[in-house]
Amino acid sequence: MSTHIGAERGDVAPLVLFPGDPLRARWIAETYLEDARLYTEVRGMYGYTGTWQGHRVSVQGSGMGQPSLAIYVNELLGEYDVQTIIRVGSCGAMTERLAVRDIVLASGACTDSSMNRIRFEGLDYAPVADFDLLHAAHDASAGRSGVHVGLVYSSDSFYSSRPELAQRLVDYGVLAVEMEASALYTLAAKFRRRALAVCTVSDHLFTGEETTALEREQTFGEMVEIALAAGTAVG
Repeated sequence: MSTHIGAERGDVAPLVLFPGDPLRARWIAETYLEDARLYTEVRGMYGYTGTWQGHRVSVQGSGMGQPSLAIYVNELLGEYDVQTIIRVGSCGAMTERLAVRDIVLASGACTDSSMNRIRFEGLDYAPVADFDLLHAAHDASAGRSGVHVGLVYSSDSFYSSRPELAQRLVDYGVLAVEMEASALYTLAAKFRRRALAVCTVSDHLFTGEETTALEREQTFGEMVEIALAAGTAVG
């Protein structure tokens, strides 16, 4: 039984969908999983296990930001033997190529976080998605419009004091900003497990368009369907 999840061994499936919002975790479990059972609500961070098309699947909230996510990833991979984690989160579009409600399959994650600088003592580690998961998600996206594959920026600050730096990242191919993928990919590599971030554009940095909190919680179903199809295809 881990410190922050508090579930028994065997309660968590080998495949975990990983939203930041615990209320989105509850919505995913109630909407997509059969016989979903709550295995944790420690600190209000809900976790459920059920089945999807005969496959055992868990959904676990991670909270916002890389430090919070890292706590749950360490426990899921280190204490519950989870093999695959797919982040199903929101992101902000950084380029006019994207529109609100488009989906980004994050091939890699840039960051301003010091977590990897400390871990690698100044070396620039490049956190990337698991190729098989990324490939399966791309296949699962066939026929859907508004799905993009590319880099995201995992920022430690939601309210940035240097917003002008965003354009520099865009010039080098970054599509969207979020707050968790870099830590997820790094820890998955450490444990030799699979990870992918599938994110829906919830707001646009240039147009100012944005979705409501309820929309972010309950209407981003396409990314969930892609994640379920990809995760169960890879195994």
